[in-house]
Amino acid sequence: MERKLSFVKMHGCGNDYIYFDCFEDPVMRPEELSRHLSDRHKGIGGDGIVLICPSERGDARMRMFNLDGSEGKMCGNAIRCVSKYLWESGRVRKEEILIETLSGLKTCRVHPRGEKVFSVTVDMGRAEFAPAGIPVKLPGEEVIGRETRVAGGSYEITCVSMGNPHCVVFGEDPEKLPLEELGPRFEHDPLFPEQVNTEFVQVLGPHNLKMRVWERGSGETMACGTGACAAVAAAVRNGHCPEGEDIAVQLPGGELVINFTDRRVLMTGEAAEVFRGTVLIDA
Repeated sequence: MERKLSFVKMHGCGNDYIYFDCFEDPVMRPEELSRHLSDRHKGIGGDGIVLICPSERGDARMRMFNLDGSEGKMCGNAIRCVSKYLWESGRVRKEEILIETLSGLKTCRVHPRGEKVFSVTVDMGRAEFAPAGIPVKLPGEEVIGRETRVAGGSYEITCVSMGNPHCVVFGEDPEKLPLEELGPRFEHDPLFPEQVNTEFVQVLGPHNLKMRVWERGSGETMACGTGACAAVAAAVRNGHCPEGEDIAVQLPGGELVINFTDRRVLMTGEAAEVFRGTVLIDA
């Protein structure tokens, strides 16, 4: 028996997902569905799927599944699009929306113009630098600009968690890097027991960074919200950028603005709808 599901394709800085409203119509087997629908040749195409679900703790609950079917704890670009959908659909018609994720409750402030939301600011909570909280198998209280043997070479790395693990590497123009070779080496290095997202970052100035990212479970993406937050957190802790000021992060798919302090990380960026449709799946 086939079942018809409605979806909305949305993106934040080119980081595109297929969104399902599960308030009245739950989605079964999301891991399998993500692998099938995310294929850009035989499916709808995307970096994964996102389920927008009811929540007993917030206004809604977000579940995100990567290309390989694994469930992610947090996705900064996706949560902005979830906020846009909730506000525009009328499900949550207020400017501060509380969304439950696997990495905790996140407060999202929508910035509507008329009846549409074009950008959202998310309070991503505090950045975690303790190795056990990332996790990364290195001693010490923090891993900040530490020369380390990893991914088959020696790199100066900064490790941080934004609800998911990140390894930040500063260097020259990331566009010149062979990311398809480097990314998987970092992702699957035994140093990271839960795998890792890796950001390759160039410091353009005290308020400007350029970044490419390799995401665990998805590969290179056009943008990564938690990755941009991790990059700015690492840049501040390494003395490249000032704390408490807006830092623009240039990504292949657009720009995110991050403001980091020890208490919280704010992320502001676009949320855009691409198209709506229906898909037939096996019930």
